[in-house]
Amino acid sequence: MGTLELFLLAIGLSMDAFAVSICKGLSVRELKPRHALLAGLYFGGFQALMPVIGYFAGRSFAHLIENIDHWIVFFLLLLIGGNMIKEAFGEEETVNDSFGFKTMLLLAIATSIDALAVGVSFAFLKVNILYAATFIGITTFVCSAFGIKIGNVFGSKHKAKAEIAGGIILIFIGTKVLLEHLHIFG
Repeated sequence: MGTLELFLLAIGLSMDAFAVSICKGLSVRELKPRHALLAGLYFGGFQALMPVIGYFAGRSFAHLIENIDHWIVFFLLLLIGGNMIKEAFGEEETVNDSFGFKTMLLLAIATSIDALAVGVSFAFLKVNILYAATFIGITTFVCSAFGIKIGNVFGSKHKAKAEIAGGIILIFIGTKVLLEHLHIFG
């Protein structure tokens, strides 16, 4: 997986955290730098941790399904991306203004479950997990911190568009992996 692909994947994965950060930014009356820092640390930290967990779980059984690993990667990314697109058209989520440990922990876990599945696919792709997880975490940190500011300034007008874009990016990457493995592309 090249740097551009990893960057696109990181952007796609960070869109849920970005969307929630926009909502959190909407809920804050007086925005302080600590709000952006907390969102970045929680969301970026979990987006970095989950692929590592998924990677080691995937490595433990990767040798058993080597012949179909490209299909697994494709279907996982298709499922995650499709779910993100579906959620963009769903009901508007309400987010409270708390930046407390329990609230942020639950939001961080909820927005990083897809990164766990991507970590499993990394095991099949033989990706440098430390580099990839760090890259994803930093990207999500930046997107989340900006999401707080954007939400506070502009509102939730573009939340659904961000989720749709993230879903499309993940589907694109999954399709590319499949087509390359089947020697149709690349």
